[in-house]
Amino acid sequence: MRFEAFERFAYDAFDEIPEAYRAGVDGLVVRRDAVTHPEMPDVYTLGECLTEEHLSEYGSSDTTRSVIALYWGSFRQLARKDPDFDWEGEAWETLTHELRHHLESLAGDDALEGVDYAADETFKRFEGEPFDPWYWQHGDREGPGLYRVEKAWYVEQEWHADAFERVDWIELDWRERPYRIPRPEELGDVHFVLLEGLETGGESVELVLVRRRRFWESVRGLLGGAATDVRESAARAEPVPGVG
Repeated sequence: MRFEAFERFAYDAFDEIPEAYRAGVDGLVVRRDAVTHPEMPDVYTLGECLTEEHLSEYGSSDTTRSVIALYWGSFRQLARKDPDFDWEGEAWETLTHELRHHLESLAGDDALEGVDYAADETFKRFEGEPFDPWYWQHGDREGPGLYRVEKAWYVEQEWHADAFERVDWIELDWRERPYRIPRPEELGDVHFVLLEGLETGGESVELVLVRRRRFWESVRGLLGGAATDVRESAARAEPVPGVG
C-alpha cells in the first residue's frame, strides 16, 4: 500500500473511534519511517503512543496528553516479508493497541506494558535467544490459567512431578470443550506444548506445563541459584472420548 493510501485509511479509522476513547489524544501522526526495536533489529515498531504527563494530584485527560504515531515504513518492511500481509487489519489493530496504552495511562494501569514485554520475550524465544521462561504470565489474563499475548494463547497447568508420571493423558479445556493430549515424556520446570488440531482462527495455542516446586527450590530460584529447565514439544489435541 502506498503511503498516501495508508495515511488516508489511518485517519479515516481514527475518526471512526468514538470521542470518549480519544479523550486526551491530541491527534494521529502517520510517518514514513521504518522504526526498529532498539535491541532486536529484525523487529519493527508499527506504532507508538507518545504520552506526556503534566503535574497534577489526579490523572485525567487534562493531565495526560498523547499523540498516536503509525510508521508506514515499518508496515512496508513487514509486507515485503509476507505476501498476504493485511495492511488495513494490522493498521487498525496497531491503532487500537496504542489507544489502549493511552487509556491505561489515564487509569494508572500498566497492563499493556506487560503485554509488550511478553511480546518481546516471545520473539526472543523463537529466535533462539535467551528469554524469560515465565513471560506468558505478563500477558493478558483471560481466565484461570489462561493468558493471551497478542495472537498467542497459553493454557497453564501446574503439576507435581510424581502425579505427572502417573498419567497417560493430559486434559485441558479450550473454548468450553474438553481435549486431551498424550503426556510428554519429560515435564521439566516449564514445558511449552504447541497444540495442533484446535480451532483457533489462525492464532496459536500452547499448553504450558509447570512443575510445582518444593519450598526450598522456590527460594533457590529466587536467589538465582538454579536455571529453569525449559522444554518444548508439539502434540495433536483430540476431544476427550465420551464427553460433550
